Amino acid sequence: MAAAPAAEAAPAADASNSSAESLDRLYPAVGSSKPPRKRTTSQCKSEPPLLRTSKRTIYTAGRPPWYNEHGTQSKEAFVIGLGGGSASGKTTVATMIIEALDVPWVVLLSMDSFYKVLTKQQQEQAASNDFNFDHPDAFDFDLIIATLKKLKQGKSVKIPIYDFTTHSRKKEWKTLYGANVIIFEGIMAFADKELLKLLDLKIFVDTDSDIRLVRRLRRDISERGRDIEGVIKQYNKFVKPAFDQYIQPTMRLADIVVPRGSGNTVAIDLIVQHVHSQLEERKLRWDMAALASAHQYHPLPQTLSVLKSTPQVRGMHTIIRNKETSRDEFIFYSKRLMRLLIEHALSFLPFQSCTVQTPQGQDYEGRTYSGKQITGVSILRAGETMEPALRAVCKDVRIGTILIQTNCNTGEPELHYLRLPKDISEDHVILMDCTVSTGAAAMMAVRVLLDHDVPEDKIFLLSLLMAEMGVHSVAYAFPRVKIITTAVDKKVNDLFRIIPGIGNFGDRYFGTDAPPDWSDDEDALST
Repeated sequence: MAAAPAAEAAPAADASNSSAESLDRLYPAVGSSKPPRKRTTSQCKSEPPLLRTSKRTIYTAGRPPWYNEHGTQSKEAFVIGLGGGSASGKTTVATMIIEALDVPWVVLLSMDSFYKVLTKQQQEQAASNDFNFDHPDAFDFDLIIATLKKLKQGKSVKIPIYDFTTHSRKKEWKTLYGANVIIFEGIMAFADKELLKLLDLKIFVDTDSDIRLVRRLRRDISERGRDIEGVIKQYNKFVKPAFDQYIQPTMRLADIVVPRGSGNTVAIDLIVQHVHSQLEERKLRWDMAALASAHQYHPLPQTLSVLKSTPQVRGMHTIIRNKETSRDEFIFYSKRLMRLLIEHALSFLPFQSCTVQTPQGQDYEGRTYSGKQITGVSILRAGETMEPALRAVCKDVRIGTILIQTNCNTGEPELHYLRLPKDISEDHVILMDCTVSTGAAAMMAVRVLLDHDVPEDKIFLLSLLMAEMGVHSVAYAFPRVKIITTAVDKKVNDLFRIIPGIGNFGDRYFGTDAPPDWSDDEDALST
C-alpha cells in the first residue's frame, strides 16, 4: 500500500471555463498551502471481526446496529469513499472489503446510479459516443450528497437505476437502508468538497492505464452492448483526458492509495483492520444482558395497554398455553383472542363527534373515525395470522408485510422483504406480531415504518403475548408507539423464550416443527 504522491497534477493550460469551475469543486483547492493530511495506516491488533458471534447473542437487541437503546442513532455510519479511474477495479475492491469486514449492515453505493438525466440533444450525442460521461458535470452531485447524508444518518433512501444501454434513468427506483458501514465508489468520488466532508476514509484505487482500458473494453462490449471502435473512440476522446484532468489529481486527497487494485490483498487487509478499529471506537455493540438488567425493576410503561383479564380471556389463555392443546383448538382460541385484541386496539384510534339521523327522523350524537386510513402491517410469518381478524372489523383496510430474518452467522436481524401500501405516511398503522420476547423484530419493523415517514404516534404494536423485556425495549426506544397486548409475562430465559410463555406460535399455528434453539421472536426472525 503506497502513500499518495506529493506532486499535484496541474490542470491543462487550455482547459475551458467549465473545466476550471469543475476543478474548483476539489477540496482542498489545488495549490492549497495547507499541510498534507497525514496518511492513515492501521496500527490495530489482529482481532475477530466486529459484531460476529457464533452464539445467539444479539448485540443490538433487535435494533439495526446504528441505533442505540433509545431507538435513536448512536453514531453516524462509517463512510468509505472509493475513487479511481474507470475500470480500475473499484467495485471489486469494495466487494473484497465487504467480504473481509464480515460485518452486517454494509451498503455499497455506486456513483454510476447518479448520472444526470440527459436532454434529447445529449441523448443523441451519447448514442454516437460524443457525450462526456467522465466529466464532473455528468453527475448529479446534489442528489448524491443528499442521499449519502440520509444514509449516514441511518435513514432509508431512494436510489435511481441507470440504464447504460439507453443512457437514461429507469422509472423504477430502489430503496436502500442505513448501515454500520457505507462504501461509496465512483470515478468522481472525491470531486466535490461537500461530498468529501461526508467521507470518513478515502481510498484511491490506482491501476495501470493499459489494464483499465482492457477492462473497459471487456465490460462495455459484453455488458453494455458497445462496439470496439466506439469504446476506443470514447476512451481516447473523453475517458483518458478526464482521468488526467479530474480524477488523478484527487489521488492526493486520499488517505490510502491501493496500487494494483484488487490484486493488492495486503492493502485490503490493512484497510479492513482499520475499519474494524474505527467501528470498535464508535462502540456500535450493544449488550442484550445490559438491556435486560436495565429494565428489570422498572414499572411497565404508560404506552402499554393490556386487555382486561376477564375469566373469558384467562380461559382462552389457559387453552392456548397448554402444551396438550390440539392444533385445531389452538387456532380457534387464538383467533378469538386476536379479534378481542383488534377490537380493543381500535378504541385508541382518534374519533370525533358527529350527528346522524335515525330512520325515525331523530338525531343521534355519535362518533366517527377522524383519521384518513387504517393500514395493517404484519411481521411475517406469525403476524399474518392476525390479518383476518383485522379485515373482519376494519372495512377496506390496507395490508402490508415485513419479513425479517436472523443472519445465522451474526445473530443480527435483517430485512429480507418489504411490501407497504403507497402513502402509508398518512395512515394509522396497526403493526402485528403474535409474540414479542426481546422486541427484536418489533423494533426493527417500527424503524422501517419510521423510515417510510409514518409518525411514531400513529403506530400501534399489537401482540397476543409479550415479555416485560420486550415491552420495555420497544417503549424505551419508541416512547410514542402504542403497545397493545392480551398478556405480559415476567421473564425471558437465556434462549430469549418467554416464561411461562405460549411456545413457538408460528409452529403451533401452522403445524411446523420448531428448531431446537428457537426464541419467541423466532416467528418473525425466521420462516
